[in-house]
Amino acid sequence: MELPFLTIGEASRLIEKKEISPVELTESFLKRIEQLDGKLNTYITLLGEGAVEAARNAEKEIASGKYRGPLHGIPIGLKDIFIMKGAPTTCGSKMLENFFPPYDATVTGKLLDAGAVILGKNNMDEFAMGSSNETSYFGQTRNPWDTDRVPGGSSGGSASATAASLCMGSVGTDTGGSIRQPASFCGVVGMKPTYGRVSRFGMIAFASSLDQAGPLTKTVEDAALILKAVSGHDPRDSTCVNTGVPDYTKDLKDDIKGMRIGVPKEYFIEGMESEVEEAAKKAIAVVQDLGGEVEEISLPHTEYAVLTYYIIAPSEASSNLARYDGVKYGYRAGNASSLRDMYFKTRAEGFGSEVKRRIMIGTYALSAGYYDAYYLKAQRVRTLIKKDFEEAFKKVDVIMAPTTPETAFKLGEKTDDPIKMYLSDVLTIPCNIAGIPGISVPCGFSSEGLPIGIQILGKPFDEGSVIHAAHAYERHARWYEKRPEI
Repeated sequence: MELPFLTIGEASRLIEKKEISPVELTESFLKRIEQLDGKLNTYITLLGEGAVEAARNAEKEIASGKYRGPLHGIPIGLKDIFIMKGAPTTCGSKMLENFFPPYDATVTGKLLDAGAVILGKNNMDEFAMGSSNETSYFGQTRNPWDTDRVPGGSSGGSASATAASLCMGSVGTDTGGSIRQPASFCGVVGMKPTYGRVSRFGMIAFASSLDQAGPLTKTVEDAALILKAVSGHDPRDSTCVNTGVPDYTKDLKDDIKGMRIGVPKEYFIEGMESEVEEAAKKAIAVVQDLGGEVEEISLPHTEYAVLTYYIIAPSEASSNLARYDGVKYGYRAGNASSLRDMYFKTRAEGFGSEVKRRIMIGTYALSAGYYDAYYLKAQRVRTLIKKDFEEAFKKVDVIMAPTTPETAFKLGEKTDDPIKMYLSDVLTIPCNIAGIPGISVPCGFSSEGLPIGIQILGKPFDEGSVIHAAHAYERHARWYEKRPEI
């Protein structure tokens, strides 16, 4: 039995029966990281000694009959956007290179309370701004299926580490597709819950009305286990909704007979790779064979989603990132002649080019005279996109469509063309704008051996139906059995 290739579900059942120990499981991952992460760069910080100590504590608790549940003793990664007491939290930026938070994010705390062993902090695009994991100050992450290609972004380190079995799963964030797009590129499962389902307290902010945390795992079952652990009301986050958290494992059913599945015609766009379109249509046919009632639907304002996103997200980023000025924490430039000069130099030296680009776009969109023309208008279009989904969900239970229009592209291919890079998120962004849940599951491979993903979107706070449909498809298609050879 090769321990790193187990799923969370498999490992947790073995741990509960005391057939494997959290310590040997954790050590097997640390050994694999040591062997392979030099090629992939999926971790910014490895918490080796702390992880082994946490695994020993988990082993003692389980031995004494204090089993906390399915994540107890399970080694996972954590995107370096979640603060963790005593561990560096960089958000992939020079600005926070030496930042050691004094407390835990809610997500971090919930994972620790569930008994999870955090192996380390996964690499990511700087301040979660990017679709390829090439904007990280700590170097680009590579795709384990082809190390000349990107893993997607911004949760690229989480997706690549999960696909390469350098953790059993990870928690990432999704602002415009940053969980689902890398999940698709790396051949893993990635879930964005409903906005407000998971607390954003202690999660470094990019765009506050769009950001949401969620799991990246090998299977839908694993995603359900992590989602249950991290979800729930948190009074410290005013946008976190006070509603009960279901047991998502009860939605892991194979039978979807009678489930109404909508396929939006606008998601099969011009320029989509033919192999991606073919794989998505085959996946939809499989769901139909399983008893799903498939019908074509329309989401007419889809074409405006990218334009809307790239006004709202940079505007909120420009506001959120104003706090990084070198005064209270983070990087501070030296040789400044005045306070104003220190601000200028700190932000010029501390932020990378993509972050600066988005701050400038956002500051312009919010400036006097342009606020109504840009930000306010974008919010109105956002309402129309949300209404499209509301109308669609009167007719269907879930929506199924390709996750991305392409497979993983080559490193450096889009870095000189920001617009081309932004269009990578064309199929994932509408889900964030509407605040609804979505999951990406593997649905095949291209002729070059690159993974392809299909996404399933659901009604607000109906993650159960999304998990149900995804699990039924996954169990039938069984793409999760294939893994990269690195």
